[in-house]
Formats: sequence, structure tokens, C-alpha cells
Amino acid sequence: MNSSMREIDERTNLTANSMFELLLFRLGTAPGTEKRELFGINVFKVREILVMPEITAMVNSPPAVMGVANIRGQMITVINLPMVVGCEPKKGLGILLVTEFARTTQAFAVEEVNEIVRLEWKHVLSAEGSGGGLVTSIARLDGTAENTRLAQVLDVEQILRDTLPQEQKSNEDTSKVSHITLPPGTVVLAADDSAVARMMIENGLQSMGVPYIMTKTGQEAWDMLQSISDKAKAEGKRIQDKVALVLTDLEMPVMDGFTLTRNIKQDSRFKDVPVIIHSSLTGSTNEGHVKSVGADAYIAKFMAEELAATIREVLAKAGHR
Repeated sequence: MNSSMREIDERTNLTANSMFELLLFRLGTAPGTEKRELFGINVFKVREILVMPEITAMVNSPPAVMGVANIRGQMITVINLPMVVGCEPKKGLGILLVTEFARTTQAFAVEEVNEIVRLEWKHVLSAEGSGGGLVTSIARLDGTAENTRLAQVLDVEQILRDTLPQEQKSNEDTSKVSHITLPPGTVVLAADDSAVARMMIENGLQSMGVPYIMTKTGQEAWDMLQSISDKAKAEGKRIQDKVALVLTDLEMPVMDGFTLTRNIKQDSRFKDVPVIIHSSLTGSTNEGHVKSVGADAYIAKFMAEELAATIREVLAKAGHR
């Protein structure tokens, strides 16, 4: 078995057990303290980890952009992650995380990389409402242990939007998105843990004229789907008479999109409800892996026109207009 196939197999085994791997790193001391908190990013997003290469500063670049690095012939924008989150790196910026995110490649300068941990999604809790605008969730690294270590999982969507706003806006343009007609009485049930991603999804669906219900985690979407199903049954209707399709992110606390998709497709009540996975986890390996959980389609965040085209195609295959 070649290395690519082994990687897909290992990831399939992880997601089949509702698990994932988190790369832990430090960014320096937090404002007003001497504590060096742990931060995390899904290993799926990390292409490689490098000792800091030479960086060429670019004129008139945003404050948090250090410049560009020539990595294997590719010019990659380098973002000063401690500056973005407000930390002070006492040891300097010695490590570069090269990431693939929403079909783009960028690099984040960090103070140090610690380890990779394997976690169950149920040990990742939503951070919304906790005051951390750049943090989507908190990972309990030692499970349910009383004094478990905690790591903050960063909202990369928000960080890129704040740091490189002009590059992100082009993908968010909904002016050319055409209207989509759902079957009467139905909605799109959407799930995403990132506040900025939810805003972009809502803007896109509104431009399409599509009614929707937005949720923040896979668990919330799963609970909502079951509640809608119960109401439909009481009215003598099917779930398809209420929910036209499910649009879900992959990385979400409590229940991830892999598990949500698998739950839907393995439940006789919901197996005919189309599922579109809408994720920043891109690249051929990730996109191929996404299909293995039974989703009807996959689309990278955030391409408004492509999202509309995918919704239209999936609805047509399901027999809708």
C-alpha cells in the first residue's frame, strides 16, 4: 500500500470512530499574563511544518502579513499568527505551518510546535459566547479528566478574512448567484461552527432565495433534523417534505460533519435526504475522503456561485427543481 493510500485509510479509521488529530502549538504569552497557552489546528489542514525560512517583506502589506516565502518554488504568504491573536512570542517565531485551506495555501508563523494529539470530537466544546472571537472551540486534551489540559482551536476563516480581506471578498460575491426554488414547505438545514462562515452561508442562501435553518454544530443539526422529522410524522408527511437538503461543515465541536453525514445516511428516516459537505478541508486526499462517508456532494468554502450550482445539481438529482 503506497503512502497516499495509507493516509486515506488511517483518516477513514479515525473519522469512522468520530476522532481527529490536532496539531498543538504555542504563540507566546497572553496579554497581561506570563502564561503560554496551547492552540490547535486540525492536522488535515497542515501541509507541512518547516523551520522558519527566509521571508521577503512585501511593500504595503497588511500589518499581520510578514511577507512571502519561496517554498519549493511556490510563493506563499506568511501570516504572523501571534500578532493576529495578540500574543507575544518570547522565543521568537521559529516555525512555519504551511496550510491548505479552502483551495488556497498560506503559512502561519508560530513560536513552537508541541505535539499531535488524537481526540474524539465529543471532547471538543464550542467556544462561542466565551469571549474568544478568533476561537471556534476548546479541546479537552485529556478527555474527561478533572484537570485536563485545554487547547484553543482557532477560527481560520475569521483569521484569513481579517488579515487578507480583499482576497476573501472575491469569493463571497453573491451578485451573480441565481435564484433557486425549493419544493414548497422545505428548507435547507445548515451547520457550521464558525460565525464568519455562517454569515457567508446565510448571505449566499438569501441571495438564492432559499429558506434555511442555521445551526452551529453537527449535534445541533442532528437534533434539529430529528425534531423536524417528528413534526413531519405527526402531520403525516416525510422528512423530505420539510428538509430539501443538509449543508454541513466538517470540523465542528461535539459532533463533526463526518459523523452527522454518516448518521443521516445510515438512518432509514433520513437516508434519502441529500447531504452537501461544505468545508475548508481541501486537496485531493481530503476531497476523496469526504466522499467515503456517503455525502451527495462536496464543495470548498466559500465559493458562492459554485455553492449555488452544487445545490441546484443535488436538488435535480433528488427530483427537485
